[in-house]
Amino acid sequence: MAKSQNNTERLKELGTAPVGKMLFKYSLPAVVGTVVSAVYNIVDSIVIGQAIDDPNVVAGMAVTFPVMNIVTALGMLVGAGAATRTSIVMGQNDKRAAEVILGNCVQLTLMIGLLYVTGFIFFLDPLLRMFGASNNTLPYAHEFLMWVLPGMVLMNLTFSYNNVMRASGYPAKAMYTNMIGAVLNCILAPLFLFVFKWGIKGAAIATDISMLVTASWVMSHFFNKNNTLHFAPGTLKLNWPVIRGVLYIGMAPFLINVAGSGINAIINNSLVNYGGDNAVAAVVVFNRYVTVFVFVIIGICQGMQPIVGYNYGAGRYKRLFRTFWYAVAAGTVVSTIGSMLGLFAPRTIASMFMQDENQIECAVNCLRISLMTFSIVGFQIVTTNFFQALGMAGKAVFLSLTRQILFMIPLLFILPPMWGLDGVWSTYPLSDSVATIVAAIFLWIQIKRINAAPVAAASRR
Repeated sequence: MAKSQNNTERLKELGTAPVGKMLFKYSLPAVVGTVVSAVYNIVDSIVIGQAIDDPNVVAGMAVTFPVMNIVTALGMLVGAGAATRTSIVMGQNDKRAAEVILGNCVQLTLMIGLLYVTGFIFFLDPLLRMFGASNNTLPYAHEFLMWVLPGMVLMNLTFSYNNVMRASGYPAKAMYTNMIGAVLNCILAPLFLFVFKWGIKGAAIATDISMLVTASWVMSHFFNKNNTLHFAPGTLKLNWPVIRGVLYIGMAPFLINVAGSGINAIINNSLVNYGGDNAVAAVVVFNRYVTVFVFVIIGICQGMQPIVGYNYGAGRYKRLFRTFWYAVAAGTVVSTIGSMLGLFAPRTIASMFMQDENQIECAVNCLRISLMTFSIVGFQIVTTNFFQALGMAGKAVFLSLTRQILFMIPLLFILPPMWGLDGVWSTYPLSDSVATIVAAIFLWIQIKRINAAPVAAASRR
C-alpha cells in the first residue's frame, strides 16, 4: 500500500509542485544522464585519436556518424514516442494504457534492431562510401562499425526506456543508468586500446560491454512489480493502434536523426572535395564538442517533457507554459556557454581529439566559423521538443527538418562553390539563425491558439 501511495505521489507532484523545482528535479538527472551518454562517443574519439598514430583514424570515425545517427533514429522512433505517450496517458490516470505502450514498444525496438543490424552488415561498405569514406578512412570505419553494431540494439533499449523510466517518475534512477555505462566505458576503452593494443575495435568492444550492463539495468526496472510502470500480463501482444500512436510522435526525433545522416553525407563529401581527409577529421571535433552542449539541452528537454506532457493531459496550461519558458532560459544559457568556449579556445578543444598539426589548424577554423550563432540553438531545440511533448508530431517534425533539410542542404550547394571550405562551415550559423526564426513564429502562433481556447482560460491555475 505504501509503495502504491508513493508512486501516486510521484505523478501528482508533476501537476502540483512548484514548476521551477520540478524542472530542476527532472532536468538535473536527465542532463547528467545525457551528458554521460555523450561520454561514450567522446571518450572513444579521444582515446582512438591519442592511441592510434594515424591521422586517417580520426577521419574514419567521422564517416561512421551517419550510420550511428540512423541507428539512433530507429531507437528514438520508438523510444521517444513511448516516453511522450506514457506521460500523456499517466496525466489522464490511465496506467493500464501506459503498461500496454511499454510492452509493445520493447518488442518493437528488438524487432527493428534485428533488421538494421542484419542490413548494415551486408551493405556497410557501400553506405560508408556514400557517407564520404575514402580508401584511407574506409578500413577504420568498417572495423569500428562491424564490432559496435550488435551493441547498438542494447543502446536503443538503454536510452529509449531510460526516458520512459524518467517519465514514469524515476528521474534519479534514470540518471544512474547512464552513469554506470559511461564510467564503465571510460575504464574499458583506454584499457583495451593502450594496454591490450586492440586498436579501433577495442573502443567498440568497450561500448558493447557498457551497453550490455546498462540495458540489463533498465530492463530490470520494468520487471519490478513495485515500480509505477512495469511489464504486466496481457500487455505484450502487439496493439497496432498503440504502435501507430507511438510512431507518429516518435517520427519527429526519427526524422531529425535521419536528416542528420543525410546532411553528414553531403557535408563529408563536400569536405572531401574542398579540404580532403583533414577537413573530414575536423568535423569530428566539431560534432563531438557540440554534442556535449546539445545533449545538455536535450537533457533539459527530457526533464521538461514529463511535466509538459502530464499538465497538457490534465489541462493545466499555465504550468505548461511556465515550464517551457524556464527550459528556454536554461537552454539558452547552455548554448551561449558552448558558443563562447568554442570561439575563444578552439585549439585546446581540437588538440584533445587529434595529434596532427594540419588537422588541428583545420579544426580551429571550423569551430570559429561554425559556432558563431550557436548561442540561439538552445531556444530552437527546446521549442521543437515542446511541440513533441504536446504530442504535436507534425509541427515537431517540420521544425526539426527546417534547419537540416530546408536551409542547410541548399546552403551546402550554394556557399562552398563561392567560399570553398569556409563555405561548408558557414552553413551551420546561417541555417541555425533561420531555423530559430521559424521556430519562434510557430511558437507565437501556438501560444495564441492555446490562450484563445476556452479550456485554457478555465484551466489557468
